[in-house]
Amino acid sequence: MARQRKVSNTIEKQHKHQHSRVVPRDVEEKKNSSFKMFTKIVACLTCIGIAAHIGYKGYLETRVNTPFDDVKMVSRSGLDVPEKYWGSYRPGVYFGMKTREPQAPVVGLMWYLPRVLNTTGSGIRHWCENGDNLQKFGWTEHDGVNFGIQEIVDGSFFLTTSFVKRSGGNNGGDWTARITVKNQMNSADPISLIVYTALEKNTKGRITHVEKHGGFVGVSGETDKLGKFSLKLLGVEGTVEHHSYLSAVAKGIDVLKETLLYTFTLVDVPGKGKWISLPGDLTRGESPNFIATQLTVKSPFTLDIVFESASADRSNMLTGDIYSRELQSRSQDFHKRFESTFRLREKGYNNEKISFAEATFSNLLGGIGYFYGSSRVKSQYTEEPVPYWKAPLYTSVPSRSFFPRGFLWDEGFHGLLIATWDLDIELDIICHWFDLMNVEGWIPREQILGPEALAKVPEEFVTQINSNANPPTFFITLNYILRNFREQILEERRLATLERLYPRLVAWFNWFNTTQLGDLPGTYMWRGRDANTNRELNPKTLSSGLDDYPRASHPNIDERHIDLRCWIAFSASTLSELSKLLNRPYRKYQETFDYLTDQRFLDHLHWSPRSESYSDFGLHTDAVILKKLPPPPPPQPPIQGMVRVVLKDPVLQYIDTTFGYVSLFPFFLQMIDSNSPKLEKILNKIKDPNLIWTDYGLRSLSINSPLYMKYNTEHDGPYWRGQIWINMNYLAIKSLYYYSKVPGPYTNISSELYEKLRSNVINNISKEYKRTGYIWEQYNDKTGQGQGTKVFTGWSSLVVLLMAEL
Repeated sequence: MARQRKVSNTIEKQHKHQHSRVVPRDVEEKKNSSFKMFTKIVACLTCIGIAAHIGYKGYLETRVNTPFDDVKMVSRSGLDVPEKYWGSYRPGVYFGMKTREPQAPVVGLMWYLPRVLNTTGSGIRHWCENGDNLQKFGWTEHDGVNFGIQEIVDGSFFLTTSFVKRSGGNNGGDWTARITVKNQMNSADPISLIVYTALEKNTKGRITHVEKHGGFVGVSGETDKLGKFSLKLLGVEGTVEHHSYLSAVAKGIDVLKETLLYTFTLVDVPGKGKWISLPGDLTRGESPNFIATQLTVKSPFTLDIVFESASADRSNMLTGDIYSRELQSRSQDFHKRFESTFRLREKGYNNEKISFAEATFSNLLGGIGYFYGSSRVKSQYTEEPVPYWKAPLYTSVPSRSFFPRGFLWDEGFHGLLIATWDLDIELDIICHWFDLMNVEGWIPREQILGPEALAKVPEEFVTQINSNANPPTFFITLNYILRNFREQILEERRLATLERLYPRLVAWFNWFNTTQLGDLPGTYMWRGRDANTNRELNPKTLSSGLDDYPRASHPNIDERHIDLRCWIAFSASTLSELSKLLNRPYRKYQETFDYLTDQRFLDHLHWSPRSESYSDFGLHTDAVILKKLPPPPPPQPPIQGMVRVVLKDPVLQYIDTTFGYVSLFPFFLQMIDSNSPKLEKILNKIKDPNLIWTDYGLRSLSINSPLYMKYNTEHDGPYWRGQIWINMNYLAIKSLYYYSKVPGPYTNISSELYEKLRSNVINNISKEYKRTGYIWEQYNDKTGQGQGTKVFTGWSSLVVLLMAEL
């Protein structure tokens, strides 16, 4: 019975439990429906969240290559500006002509000396190359628009290339280029000239070889913009010993020389060396995009290359005596205009110094190029580099032989000279640069647009990163224009340009003033330094423009860079002045300038009491060396090359064992009160030969700095560690002039240093030009000799403004 009772109790309990769980069907269905709805809502919100995240990530990814959303700066180009349509816009070749259109025809020159040509074709001149070791090449006269004269010395041969443009018709007018050859040794040795015309592949247009015009092969062609045209080769003087041509399909305008080398036959000519024989038509039914005519000639020889538009009516051809008279007239006008602009003869300079200044200036103008293409950029949101939008760029270049492309901070210095000569050319250049601004307000610092520019750049330097800045030197250009050409810019068309430019300048300034901030209020730091390097003695700061100039040894967020603070303060001041001119709100920019230049605040963050100089601040130790480490025990692989070894832990401190250009930025940009005793300390340091003073200019780094002239890696030689750079000396000289004129106790010493430093820089650059035939990238602080890249008529051409005292 007991067992039965247990069973019955259990059944009863189960029955009660089951009964208690019975729920009416409609209630249960409602609960199930609510749960399903809740699940759907959660799923839907999750999907929306994921989609929003993906969408926002995609949005962030696209910002780096999304153009600035405003009115385009370049409102007129191409045939809308016929006077600038054709030009010597190919600075990377010794001589070339092209239009300001994407994928326009290019015309160019190659040459070689048969006695030095080898079986591989080495010795053919085309690209401007330091390795060609020409005794001299460069423009001696160039007005930036209508004409130019260039001198080239190759061995005993003296070549002159010139061009003159003539307006007419609807498609950009005509031009003639003249190639003149003389042998300075009066030798019977020949020289071979190769004149070519080329189109980029898949360009809408055609070119065809034409066998006439005195027996030489010329070109006829047609494009959408140019219409029908012809290119005639006319012998003016001399004897042609050999003539051949090539009509072929080239893969691109960056491989024209390679295309020629692939097709030629080399012929040994007794007593005269090796000649190239071109094979004629190799198109095999395809439309050619590369036509080259070779003339092997005896000196003296003169060849006219005559481009004529079919849209123009003309009474005579621009060749022979007609060309000679037009070139002479243009040359005379250039000399008169140069003197009225810079007044060097009035200042007492002799003919030799004036010719030097004219050639230096002409090389800057002759280095203006027109590029079209797409940069490669990257942001923290893109896994791989992405293409920028395709765009044109009209700009000068630092060096035709080594840097034949646009550099952002260089161009601001170039603009000082160009604006002095032709304000409209400079405004056109500025417009092209600011059309390259993205929606963030960032402009890539190096512009490698099109195949010719890309062919000269190592792969590792092609990609531009949108967190990295470059000194905003266009504010220097604009400040210079506002001070010196105020009446001219009030002209309606120019004022409209500044109105269009203004929103982009504001966006550019805001980008700097947000992305380059330091950890403390009022501090700034250049991005892009490698905090994890084990190869660099001192991590480079490429974004600053000063590359290997010593900064804090261990980059981190505590860094404070004095030069960047000064650049932003100067930019704020310029934007304030421009805002006033355009009747825009200016107070916040003036307040930013006042805030950043407040003497007590500036000194608190950047004045080192120990060295009594302005300096960077950061995590730093001087006890860093490059060392070859002993091989580790097997099986670990040996460490290749020298590595950085830190001998003493870094601490947060002023980087005050380093004195040089960075220390001088408050002085360079005139942010020290003229009555301040700190100005006296800086002037005394400037004139100290045991620091940065030399008889040739101010060296970039003091000789007692731990990194003076030290290699930064095993193979990376010093660059901004003692060498004399002309752009920084220009800023120093302009500031000395400023402090010699404003009231204060240091006017006399400033005036004395101004005269000495200006004289030293001018005399040394002109002396080295006379000795070597070139303007140089930098100058040796011990000897004054030019070094680095030659034909560096970018900011080194500021010597002309120093001569003119402008």
